[in-house]
Amino acid sequence: MLRQTAVHMRGLLARRASAAVTSSSVRMASHGHEVSETVDMSRPMYYDRVDVPLPDKPYKDLLTDADKTLKQKEKGPWSQLSKEEKIALYRLMFHQTYPEMKQKTSEWKTVLGGIFFFLGFTGLVVWWQRIYVYPPLPKTFEGDSQAMQLKRMLDMRVNPVQGFSAKWDYEKGQWK
Repeated sequence: MLRQTAVHMRGLLARRASAAVTSSSVRMASHGHEVSETVDMSRPMYYDRVDVPLPDKPYKDLLTDADKTLKQKEKGPWSQLSKEEKIALYRLMFHQTYPEMKQKTSEWKTVLGGIFFFLGFTGLVVWWQRIYVYPPLPKTFEGDSQAMQLKRMLDMRVNPVQGFSAKWDYEKGQWK
């Protein structure tokens, strides 16, 4: 029985592997352009975040010859480095400074505009439904029908303890 299970599992895995190869080739053949690469999230990545001061890896991985000489100068005394060289060294490690990361953007305008657009579109849909989809209101919503219905409910003494019939003076024929 164990052998039968192993053979069955081997067949399932073989079918699954061949299906994966077939579906990926079909998927790639259906596109008329390059397929984007997948990102390996297990490797260290660079990111600018205010709450995490040191990213997993430096901003620039591939250094030019000028960058390599600057990195050699970094190993010596920093008093011999100029201000521009210190800034260049900083830019090798980090893409943005804290003030650049904290700088306000106008993204809120886009979000607010999108919200107002969808609210307006929803209002138009509701208006269209009220005119063209929903049936007209019944006669019982008109003033005369509601007055007749109120008079009938008072005559029947509907909910006389706590309801609106309790607020009607039956002797005087008016509201209390």
